[in-house]
Amino acid sequence: MTERLQNYDATCRLAQEIAENIHERNRQHRTGGNPAKINMTLRASLQKLKQNIAQLKEGLLRSSSFRRIMQSEADRRQNLIDGLLTREKQLNATFKGDITEPEPSRSTLMGGGGAAGGGSTTNPWLIEESEETKGLSFGEIKQQQQRIIDAQDAGLDALAAVISRQKTMGQEIGNELDEQNAQNVAVLESDPLGANGHFEFLLAKQ
Repeated sequence: MTERLQNYDATCRLAQEIAENIHERNRQHRTGGNPAKINMTLRASLQKLKQNIAQLKEGLLRSSSFRRIMQSEADRRQNLIDGLLTREKQLNATFKGDITEPEPSRSTLMGGGGAAGGGSTTNPWLIEESEETKGLSFGEIKQQQQRIIDAQDAGLDALAAVISRQKTMGQEIGNELDEQNAQNVAVLESDPLGANGHFEFLLAKQ
């Protein structure tokens, strides 16, 4: 793994660690604990996060200036850095109590998110962004994903409606057969000798 990838991976892990520590700090607040120590750790971590993102920006600027990478790749890396910047702002706001929970970053949306409890995450520097999301903002990606979910929900609703109609048709056919069987039994009980003629009449109708 190159130094650039290592730096990005370390920054992502640091952001996740900060989020978990903020959650723990809030838990201590609720349970009457003393979060002073964890607050000191969070301030230092947030400062480190800011420095790491600045280093990634400087590295991207150098690579772009010397034309070491194509413009499309530079744009992709810039989008990932923008996601980290958004994450940093949200973590700072959460730490200060301005908001309660940070929204997922662009890189989380693109990489599928990370497992809870410090699980491994997909490093979006190692994957190519799809044509459907290139050039889209963070909010536009979320809207696109919501439209996909809505379309899937509509498809499930349509399937459920078809199954419901089939079930209703099956019940109606079953009721009709039960009614015919009841009529046949009634004929046998009332006129056993004339039952043959009745059945011949039913057969002729079919």
